[in-house]
Amino acid sequence: MKAPDLARLGAAIATVALQLHPIKASAADYPVPQEGSFVLRDFHFQSGETLPELRLHYRTVGAPGGEPVVVLHGTTGSGASMLTPSFAGELFGPGQPLDARRYYIILPDSIGHGKSSKPSDGLRARFPRYSYGDMVEAQHRLVTEHLGVKHVRLVIGYSMGGMETWLWAARQPGFMDLAVPMASLPVAMSGRNWMMRRLIIDSIRGDPEWMNGNYAKQPKSAQFASVFYVLATSGGNQALYKAAPSRAVADKVVDDRLAAPFTADANDTLYQWDSSRDYDPSAGLERIQATVLVINSADDERNPPELGVLDREIKRVKNGRVLLIPGSPDTAGHGTTVQAKWWKKELGELLQSSPHASR
Repeated sequence: MKAPDLARLGAAIATVALQLHPIKASAADYPVPQEGSFVLRDFHFQSGETLPELRLHYRTVGAPGGEPVVVLHGTTGSGASMLTPSFAGELFGPGQPLDARRYYIILPDSIGHGKSSKPSDGLRARFPRYSYGDMVEAQHRLVTEHLGVKHVRLVIGYSMGGMETWLWAARQPGFMDLAVPMASLPVAMSGRNWMMRRLIIDSIRGDPEWMNGNYAKQPKSAQFASVFYVLATSGGNQALYKAAPSRAVADKVVDDRLAAPFTADANDTLYQWDSSRDYDPSAGLERIQATVLVINSADDERNPPELGVLDREIKRVKNGRVLLIPGSPDTAGHGTTVQAKWWKKELGELLQSSPHASR
């Protein structure tokens, strides 16, 4: 392999390593996150199923007396996955837009994710078939019933968290001043985004090793389908070409991702992607009272701007606008907006200029 290819290979491997194993921002930059769990008794899911006890884990950054902010993570992630240098490290420190000396930052683990209740806890495929609506209901109860918060300054979320932010804004219109959904659209799950999710779900269910969820060892399909999905729908065309401009380098990136430790559980993975099946906040867009800043990227493979969906739907939001980050070799497609450097200036200005609702 030529020297330039070796250099590019090293950069590509480093990028992959960061994506698979995000580094937490230094605790010196903001207060050490505090962790806790809230148990919701006899939780009723939209599917009609119930759980006697639903555990919702969470983290908080900053003192409870600060202005409350809710931060929502993406699919397969957790509140901890937002504590990276590229997100928390750009936002939570002194003088930054969400300075934890001023704000009380709440990061829930959504149902089925992180340390919250999920199929791998023991119920496996008998776990209730949860949805994004269930996630938002549980998050709202965590914030209000357990943490005692009556109103929040901001709800902000990435990818799945962005879709949850749309649901929060539509279902709890007076509960927040500001809503910032990122890497998402306010319409029903459809198109390539749902097609690719279906392929993950069907790959796992069709694997003989899955055994209707009662497997003795993790089905290999879960990792393969997950790697396939991420490469197909995130990373950015320009950025991936920059990282792997030859077949040899591209093969190395794929080989490394497939060889990397895959610690996820197949049932958890299946449920996580399936939970988006009935997502659709569109009926409630006119009810939104919060100021809405939608942050998407022009190279987002899952939410391509050329569909015209966002341009059409944002007109239905009373006080909404869109920030579209241009695609480049330095952006990351669907993963662009989880890097706060691209939009933290606009968020800071929004927090400074938008009035606080009367309590």
